[in-house]
Amino acid sequence: MNTSKDTERANDKLGFWSIVLLAINSIIGSGIFLTPGSVVSQAGSKSLVVYLIAAIFATILAISFSAAAKYVTKSGASYAYSKAAFGDNVGFYVGILRYFSASVAWGVMAVGVIKSTISIFGGNPDSVMNVTIGFLVLMLLITIINLFGQKFVKFVMNIATAGKLFALVLIIVAGVVLLLTTGASHNLAMVDQITQNGHKIVPTLTTTGFVMAIVSAFYAFTGFESVPSGSDDMQEPEKNLPRAIPLAIFVIAAIYIGVVAVGLVLNPKALMTTKQVVAISAIFDNEILRDVILVGALVSMLGINVASSFNAPRILEAMAREKQLPSSLTKRTKNNFPIRTFFISEALAILVPLAFQYNMVNLITLSAMVRFLGFIIVPLAVICFYFGKNKEQVLPAPKNVWTDIVIPILSIIVVIFLLVKYNWQAQFGIIKNGQVVGVNWYAILMMVFGFIILPLLMFLFTKKKRK
Repeated sequence: MNTSKDTERANDKLGFWSIVLLAINSIIGSGIFLTPGSVVSQAGSKSLVVYLIAAIFATILAISFSAAAKYVTKSGASYAYSKAAFGDNVGFYVGILRYFSASVAWGVMAVGVIKSTISIFGGNPDSVMNVTIGFLVLMLLITIINLFGQKFVKFVMNIATAGKLFALVLIIVAGVVLLLTTGASHNLAMVDQITQNGHKIVPTLTTTGFVMAIVSAFYAFTGFESVPSGSDDMQEPEKNLPRAIPLAIFVIAAIYIGVVAVGLVLNPKALMTTKQVVAISAIFDNEILRDVILVGALVSMLGINVASSFNAPRILEAMAREKQLPSSLTKRTKNNFPIRTFFISEALAILVPLAFQYNMVNLITLSAMVRFLGFIIVPLAVICFYFGKNKEQVLPAPKNVWTDIVIPILSIIVVIFLLVKYNWQAQFGIIKNGQVVGVNWYAILMMVFGFIILPLLMFLFTKKKRK
């Protein structure tokens, strides 16, 4: 018999459109505002094709995650899928890795927000004191938002998503209006000929350069894989997730391509050479328009931090629900707030960046590698579900050879391609003046700690509990 409390909690859950907005919020962060010029500098006039291919790659992977969501509706995303497909041990390993990387990634994004904000307002983003104060204030704000409960978090995420979408659509609309009223435009082919200090900005495009541009653009679409982490807090996740995530990527792809297209035809040189923090605003001369875009960028960065604060704690909570961690971690407040897993996740998000003195390179490397692990194991899990080879019982979802076999195989091929083309030297080498001059032992040690030592310690620590 349903009680009024159960009904209230059901109403607090994210519906279809809130899941779409959560996905958009989890994917669109600061990148499209701060660094679109980097892809344009690599690919020049082919940038729109690059973003289109990157969107196709992301969609292929997103369909695999969506297919997994129709078989397993428990929270945890890649943890829940890998545990159901391959058993407790594999699930535990993936869960610990995914949780640690998600919490650290939250901290990395929070530091990025603070450094960008300080730069926007003319401060010194390299000041440890400035960053620490701003970092702690931001985390306090996110804590207050979460303490009000899931309904308020949903409200804030929806508002943040609407704000960032408004700013990005405004860029497109304002750019089109300027093109129509002033006639100011550039032939796309001329983008490749733009020079600075007598040298062409865009290098002669080779196959390797084109592929690297695709890899760079692809990261603007990542984040979709964390959306199912809180599926227990969603209405009918088995139906809504498979529709919501691909729709969100379609919307984001249209907006990204529109924003980059406006930049290419309106003022591509400014896009590639500006020193402004919010690079996309440099294509406009109107100060009011620039200020609106700045506000949109700040709202976007706040929104992705709120989304991270929603996703990361629920991975740990999902492991506790599955009896792989102490059940006390499943405790929620009367506002349906996972209080214990939230504060553990927040502590990691604060302490790890502090310990590294806000040097984020090695932490980002760990997060990226864990993400790739999920991109491989989830498609394999979907194939297991299709053939009924899973270790745990899953939902009797309708099977589809395209979404459950063909797309997962394509996903694995895409991930192998991205791994082969990944810039390993930049991540694990010390580079000066474009040359590798040494080995980055800190990055290697971080990978050893994240992939071997931490899971082993947690495995031994929780061995009795899991039995």
